[in-house]
Amino acid sequence: MAKLVSKTYGDALFELAVEEQTLDTLQEEVTAVSEALRENEELTLLMNHPKIVKEEKIKLIEDIFSGRVSKDLVGLMRMVVEKDHYGEMQSVFSYFLDRVKAYKNIGTAYVTSAAELTAAQKSAVESRLLETTKYEKFEMHFDVDKGLIGGMVIRIGDRVVDSSIRTKLRSLTRELSQIQLKVGECAP
Repeated sequence: MAKLVSKTYGDALFELAVEEQTLDTLQEEVTAVSEALRENEELTLLMNHPKIVKEEKIKLIEDIFSGRVSKDLVGLMRMVVEKDHYGEMQSVFSYFLDRVKAYKNIGTAYVTSAAELTAAQKSAVESRLLETTKYEKFEMHFDVDKGLIGGMVIRIGDRVVDSSIRTKLRSLTRELSQIQLKVGECAP
């Protein structure tokens, strides 16, 4: 159900943005509103409270966001609240932003390395990803995991490239245990 809600509203907002040529503006607004909703736990508690009537919730959305973001976005948020799907608002926004990135050919890469990468190394990783993928641009997310020992792990969508020393050691250990099993099986 949640996936259907996010797809329905996310697609509607995306198609409207493309039709009205407001994709960049709506992308910025959705990003900002999503962040604001994530940071404001009190608003989420109010919007999910069963004793607050729907009309008050709609008025609250309009009071907070009207004049600050486009009428299209306020209208979408109003509609989501009217249909009692406020709990799905973040997934609607995520779906919309994913559609925008796909449309603009922007990939999202999560790079985990054993040590902090320099700016030049980060740039080199991004350049290499641009050369080897279909994307024209990347949103890069870098993280450090000393447990990797060396190398790095890169995740783009559901694809993972793992060149870490930790993974290579695990693979080697598995191979050696297979060899030991075969040798043990051959023993008289």
